[in-house]
Amino acid sequence: MLVHTDCRQYRGDLPCKPHKTQGVHCKDCALYDPVDNKILIIKLGAIGDVIRTTPLLRKIKEVHPHALVHWLTRTPEVVSSAVDRIFRFRCEDVETIRSTPYDLLFNLDKDREACALATAVQSKTKKGFLLKDGNCWPSDEPARHKWISGLFDDENRKNTKSYPQEIFEICGFEFRGEEYMLEIEPQKEWDVPDAKSVVGLNTGCGERWKSRLWPESYWISLARLLKQDGFEVIFLGGKQEHEKNRKLSTETGGLYFGHFPLPVFMDLMNQCDLIVTAVTMALHIALGLGKRVVLFNNIFNRHEFELYGRGVVVEPDRECKGCFMNDCEESCMDRIQPETVFLKVQSLLP
Repeated sequence: MLVHTDCRQYRGDLPCKPHKTQGVHCKDCALYDPVDNKILIIKLGAIGDVIRTTPLLRKIKEVHPHALVHWLTRTPEVVSSAVDRIFRFRCEDVETIRSTPYDLLFNLDKDREACALATAVQSKTKKGFLLKDGNCWPSDEPARHKWISGLFDDENRKNTKSYPQEIFEICGFEFRGEEYMLEIEPQKEWDVPDAKSVVGLNTGCGERWKSRLWPESYWISLARLLKQDGFEVIFLGGKQEHEKNRKLSTETGGLYFGHFPLPVFMDLMNQCDLIVTAVTMALHIALGLGKRVVLFNNIFNRHEFELYGRGVVVEPDRECKGCFMNDCEESCMDRIQPETVFLKVQSLLP
């Protein structure tokens, strides 16, 4: 019996989708889709990091339209369905990857475990980061730029390339404004006015970089300015922002629906027209949803962020030392005034 093991639909251990839905066999299947090479993307990372790597899929599909694409990650829920098979970073999936021969491997993580796996996997070509003497090492010259900027803060500050541009160059492509690929499903009905522009205020910044926090009193002032000007306001955040957001909602009359699992949180963000946020997961969800963005930035290189012409970066009126520290004695975020942010929102949502 003929079996097309090179077909995109082929599973090996289970019936393929065309057989289950139409009862066809390989010899008479009109959906036969032969694969010409196999590509593995390793991007374990945080949720935001995974989302901002998804533009790469658009270029891969353009340059290698008949490739079978695998992706290894810790957050499969935000990887696009354009990927043929999504693997979790767990023993059984790692073993499968280690035993699969690839034509192209893109490792975009500098963590030792990602570099170790990239070094061990069978692949004709490897781009990105590998392991040398137990530490991260660039696979070639295009990866060296990103490697060096991660080792020295002064080199990081010199960088003028956005993250998508950097990873495209590492993979041997040219970045031409390819957008994120993020898919969401409606989760519930939200009591949000249709007649008003809705601004989401994401008030947290995560545990790692607390130096990005904006004062609560500033959030209150901004929300009041927005409400007075006819905008609707939704406070956004996770569990650690729950009490703060309840307080902010009470003080300002802005909406707060609570904290939710990731799919519901993304659906809530999709009710907004614009998101005000520090550098965090919400930034990349907003960009993936095509929203306008006002981005607070203090400790990072502003060139890193590709906002696709839909956002602005707001920074303190004094140059940051670039210390990349979790706590900052000078509280430079206090120097970003609510009135400044309000004007930026007005310019993006006239």
